[in-house]
Amino acid sequence: MTDDATLLSGRSFLEGPRWHDGALWCSDMHGDRVLRVEVDGTVTEVVEVDHPSGLGWLPDGSLLVVSMAARHVLRFDGTALTLHADLSPLAAHEINDMVVDARGHAFVGQFGYDMHGGAAPAPSALLRVDPDGSVHEAAPDLRVANGMVITADGRTLVVAESAGMALTAFTLGADGTLTDRRTWAALPDPPDGIGIDARDGVWCAGPVTDRFVRVVEGGEVTDIVDVPGRHAIACVLGGADGHTLFMLTASTLGKRADSQAAMSAAVETTRVDVPGRT
Repeated sequence: MTDDATLLSGRSFLEGPRWHDGALWCSDMHGDRVLRVEVDGTVTEVVEVDHPSGLGWLPDGSLLVVSMAARHVLRFDGTALTLHADLSPLAAHEINDMVVDARGHAFVGQFGYDMHGGAAPAPSALLRVDPDGSVHEAAPDLRVANGMVITADGRTLVVAESAGMALTAFTLGADGTLTDRRTWAALPDPPDGIGIDARDGVWCAGPVTDRFVRVVEGGEVTDIVDVPGRHAIACVLGGADGHTLFMLTASTLGKRADSQAAMSAAVETTRVDVPGRT
């Protein structure tokens, strides 16, 4: 892999990137597949899921996948895909990104409004799925919770609020409870997917400004990677030494028909100073 390269191209719309088991994993949201991408660009279609988004792993190694429109979190053990949790009683509209903590609590964001029907954004709850599959309201009134990360010590959850143009932090308890809600960083434009590095700097994808920015607690922007002519959708750090920023980009902005017509989604890479947690 070169310092700046395109690792993968020609997909519909890529979301939910995670570095796991020596490879990049992501969801082809409008291709209805979860992908594993090796550092040489080899792609494995891991499992077929309707409208997949957020990804994570339980302590036993099972893969969790958000199925957006169904409002389900699915579990894939390498052979069978089963229902892990039904979030529809607490989510009237599509669910989205997800992060799973070390104990198997899965935090899932939701749109909270009929985005495709043209409704105005409205606050909605951040949801938590416990390891037993039970679903709970983790925190109220998030303004379109999107990307999520957990700090290196496992004690803070950071949520990108797209409509709130902010990163919001919570103290994360061992039982999955969230307390001490606070603004981690105010942002000048709406964040989409986010990734975190070994110093707890957060890389934010900006689909409106077509750039990825690294933000530290308090709001200082320390690094900027522009992707002119491409929308910045989501990102994660990984690679053999953790210094590769995998940047998911697209020429479209999430409408299924447009994405399937353009097939323009890509994974672009660049080298950064502060590595991810490998």
